[in-house]
Amino acid sequence: MTVGGGALGVIVALVLGLVFGVDVFGGGSGFGSLSDLNNRTVGSPSAANGQLAATCKTGAQANHPDCRIVGWVNSIQSYWTSEFTAAGSRYPLATTRLSTGQVSTAAGRPRPPPGRSTPADKHVCIDLSFFNELGTKFGAKGGPFAEAYVLAHEYGHHVQDTLGVVCRASAGQGAQSQSVRIELQADCYAGIWAHNATATGYLTQLTQADIAQALDAAAAVGDDQIQRKTQDRVTPDTWTHGSSAQRQHWFTTGYQSGRPGSCDTSKGNI
Repeated sequence: MTVGGGALGVIVALVLGLVFGVDVFGGGSGFGSLSDLNNRTVGSPSAANGQLAATCKTGAQANHPDCRIVGWVNSIQSYWTSEFTAAGSRYPLATTRLSTGQVSTAAGRPRPPPGRSTPADKHVCIDLSFFNELGTKFGAKGGPFAEAYVLAHEYGHHVQDTLGVVCRASAGQGAQSQSVRIELQADCYAGIWAHNATATGYLTQLTQADIAQALDAAAAVGDDQIQRKTQDRVTPDTWTHGSSAQRQHWFTTGYQSGRPGSCDTSKGNI
């Protein structure tokens, strides 16, 4: 069914088995476990699971924020599944773990907000509180598609992990560092998904207002923007994610091309 969300429409699977696996749990989120692709139960079933399923099954209720997240995750993973298949490869579906607090991963460390792709357990962990912090802490205007951009960026890291791009833990710092190049490629991958989102069948046509929300969020979490707010000076040699302009540029590059090949951030100045 088509789900309204301002200018953005999200199509939620009628049977909320969560086509590509969303595990909503603990941390004060108020929801229990949900089913994965093969209808196996991720964790323990709970009454809250049924409540979320009921919420997302009807058009009148499907504007619920968690229903939008389900639609976006399904769309993102549907796109990458198709892309990998076309390239003669296989995309390993990741379970999305949603919480409002820190989550322990297979690596034994709590992941930092807003999210993290964990290759050891094939999870993409998202801290829902970050969506609120986009506005309250980072000064973004927010909006539904700002949140979609964050999700698509984190799944971009899952794609990188799958392709064995690099170990992010030793990627260094600086405006031209490997760390920044990795983050900008994930931004580009988010733009590619946005370009192809409608074709996945989970979203209606995007508008320029939707893309503007994503670009605004990308700028808000630029290293230079954050440094101006927190230390009143910009120190490019400590950057790990890229400047506002860089993040907007690479999201736009992906969005305009719609092709993963356009996201090679490994060469030249970025």
